[in-house]
Amino acid sequence: MLTVLVTGLAIGMLYGTVALVYNVMFSTSKVLSVTTGHISMLGGVFGAWFISNLHMPWYIGLLGAIIVGALFGWLTDVLAIRRVLARSDEHLWLLSTLAVATMVQQGVGLWWGTEPTPFPRLIPQEFGAGMADQKFWLPIVVAIVMAIGLELFYRRTLYGKLFLAMSEDAFAARARGVSTDRIRAMSYVLSGALGGLAGFAAGQLTFAYFALGLSLTLNGFIALAVGGLGSNVGALVGGIALGLLNAYATYWFGGEYQQTISVGLLMIVLLLKPEGLFGSKRVRPV
Repeated sequence: MLTVLVTGLAIGMLYGTVALVYNVMFSTSKVLSVTTGHISMLGGVFGAWFISNLHMPWYIGLLGAIIVGALFGWLTDVLAIRRVLARSDEHLWLLSTLAVATMVQQGVGLWWGTEPTPFPRLIPQEFGAGMADQKFWLPIVVAIVMAIGLELFYRRTLYGKLFLAMSEDAFAARARGVSTDRIRAMSYVLSGALGGLAGFAAGQLTFAYFALGLSLTLNGFIALAVGGLGSNVGALVGGIALGLLNAYATYWFGGEYQQTISVGLLMIVLLLKPEGLFGSKRVRPV
């Protein structure tokens, strides 16, 4: 049972980091990009490629995963967000980001292969390490560091404050001379780097798998909705709740009910607290 608990915490922290990436993107664009989970998928796949196929040291693989994630984040803004937001107030970004996510997933499948590939060990350690195995604690540590780092970034840096200003009122920020397009592009680069880091850290838990992106996108969104949009603490709490629920549901009932229970959790929270556990109530303009 302890192994189930640790597994749930680790996978929940991965969901939480994807929810954090959602928050960073949403702060400057008000868009919930379908490509969010695919960034972490790319971090895992390219991290494994650098280390296993190119025989690079783990820190080069980590740097490569972060750079690939940042590049994909920037491409998401350029290809799927910028023109849509400039020309329409409708939610066409849902289709544009879905198209980019689908193309990337299929491209990675053709290049990398369609079978889950074991991620290389980053630290010398016996596979029988149990709950102290690096595949469990690496995603947990990265998620905590990422959440703390984002809080410091928002509170103590100029660009972090510009992100918050755009989150509050993008039109007012633009009126005061802020280049909203440039700040939004920076937020997508940052979110891509964070997503690549998260995918790399969780690679031993999830394997390097081309189809992982859609699952992470969905579960990261559920974690975000449960915790509350815009709350970094809520993102982690929502991710942990979802990860534990999935782990114990799989242990008790089997994996076939996992997604049903996840969506059930989302529906219960939205019915009882639509803004999420840590989200702020928003009055919809009429």
